[in-house]
Amino acid sequence: MPAPTPDAVLAVTADRLREAAVPSPAADARLLLAHAWDCTPGELGLRSLRGTAIPEPVRARLADLLERRCAREPLQHITGSAAFRYLELAVGPGVFIPRPETELLVDQVIAAARGIERPRILDLCTGSGAIALAVATEVPGSTVVAVEKEEAALAAAHRNVDTHRHAVAAAGSTVTLLAADIRELPEIGAFDVLVSNPPYIPAGRTPDAPEVGEHDPASALFGGGADGMELPAAVVRAGVRVLRPGGTIVVEHDDTQGAALRTLLTASGFTGARTHRDYTDRDRFTTAALPEES
Repeated sequence: MPAPTPDAVLAVTADRLREAAVPSPAADARLLLAHAWDCTPGELGLRSLRGTAIPEPVRARLADLLERRCAREPLQHITGSAAFRYLELAVGPGVFIPRPETELLVDQVIAAARGIERPRILDLCTGSGAIALAVATEVPGSTVVAVEKEEAALAAAHRNVDTHRHAVAAAGSTVTLLAADIRELPEIGAFDVLVSNPPYIPAGRTPDAPEVGEHDPASALFGGGADGMELPAAVVRAGVRVLRPGGTIVVEHDDTQGAALRTLLTASGFTGARTHRDYTDRDRFTTAALPEES
């Protein structure tokens, strides 16, 4: 009996994922098969067009990967990487998986840094280093300092900085990782932009997706306090301390926290606090600026 072709296997795999209520079953099926076959999705597409038979060892590996995904283990943990803007980042257990909506924060940083010669940018709660590396490669000549206190996340960030060091250097930028709690920052100088995706989920709320609630570390999810605002508030306090006059702050938050964060920013001396929506039209992050010196 001839070995099955990619299209046939992809159809069956997607059906299994759909039955397990996995979001984006067709896309996940392609990524799982590409990973099992040790090829890129583009190469898999060419093999599909040619009707290349899938070797039995690849099918066996795919079966194992499929069982893990149907149990709602994150796809990024299975493949060991996550896409973020133009980058592929190493992730795994104990490391928060960057989400597509967080990519929107990078656009705000790019806009805030425009026209500033060699802008200094601070990324608090950097996790895997996703925002820091995206900014460093997309804002030429930037000096990026990224802060993280969790060991597993910091180890992943170091791996990712090393992996993308040539892209960072090609942009004329630098990325420095700092192990620290954002509530106890050492003296690190002044910055033009502060960006952060801190833990912010309110206490007692259970994330809907098993991939989040059962696999992302709690330390990267829950912001502290009944309203989840303790760590977002610490980001605002850090902004008051480290941002230059006219500097911009960009903070991701829960969709229930926009008004509270705008109030906090205004009370802390920031101006123009504005909450922005994500791809699902939910409040997702807020920006503001310190006044220019008169």
